[in-house]
Amino acid sequence: MAATEKRDRQLTVVDSSVRWINWWSNLRETLRYRSLLHNLVKRDIKVRYRNSILGVLWSLLNPLLMMLVFSLIFGKLMPREDIRQYAVFFLVGLLPWQFFSNSLISGTVSTTDGSNMIKKIYFPRELLPTSSVISNLVHFMLAFLVLLVFLYASGLFLTIHALWLPPLLLTQIIFTLGLAMILSTLNVFYRDVLMIIDVILLAWFFLTPVIYPLEWMGQAQTILGITFEPAQVMRWINPMASIIDGYRTVLWGTLASDGPVGMDPLYLTRTFVTAIIIFILGYLFFTRFKHLFAEKL
Repeated sequence: MAATEKRDRQLTVVDSSVRWINWWSNLRETLRYRSLLHNLVKRDIKVRYRNSILGVLWSLLNPLLMMLVFSLIFGKLMPREDIRQYAVFFLVGLLPWQFFSNSLISGTVSTTDGSNMIKKIYFPRELLPTSSVISNLVHFMLAFLVLLVFLYASGLFLTIHALWLPPLLLTQIIFTLGLAMILSTLNVFYRDVLMIIDVILLAWFFLTPVIYPLEWMGQAQTILGITFEPAQVMRWINPMASIIDGYRTVLWGTLASDGPVGMDPLYLTRTFVTAIIIFILGYLFFTRFKHLFAEKL
């Protein structure tokens, strides 16, 4: 009895450097499997266009068809004189949104779709949601070529402000990958996550300035004695609002400008920090439960 009590009182000492070693070893292991990541991305792209008549062209036609629909609604049926070249305005916001939403949807089911691989062979499970994001990045880059054509056809050429695009894209990738890891983990244990995320993405789309400029949210408002700017609050609580507004600012401009302008570095810095936090939380959440994937699948 005394021995049992003594054993219960014993303290377990854990080296604080172990966590850092695990992070570093996981990263090195993932890099060793980069050829598998390359093959997973190729597989995702092939599966997406398998038995498709239009093939890769659908990545270009889909945003163009949506642009025509919304241009008809806002350009003809609900004309707004304060939005110049609405077709280009809409396309600049739509393409990064489709990259985000498609990455989340495919990333959510990446672990369940890869159940056969998880059960049969060992590999870093992080490669599954990562490959989904990268494959959708390829589609985004293809569609971006169409956007460049529309920009030049509309007289909106790439300016020095387009140098903001790489940090904007990096911020979006980090933020998207973090969310994809969280959702792909949850989908292993709760298979209705995909249906829920579909509804959330629909609401998120209309809460993000894709079809309207962020300036439409109006000037300062006062509620319960608290004065705030709706556009500023939207940037704080919705990272995609800042990201898409950033794309539009450096490629299309603002309502007050005649063309592309520079963006506020503070907005991008704050969004980048948020993206890093989401990615770290997503990675920790994923690695915490990934050893259970084979059992649950």
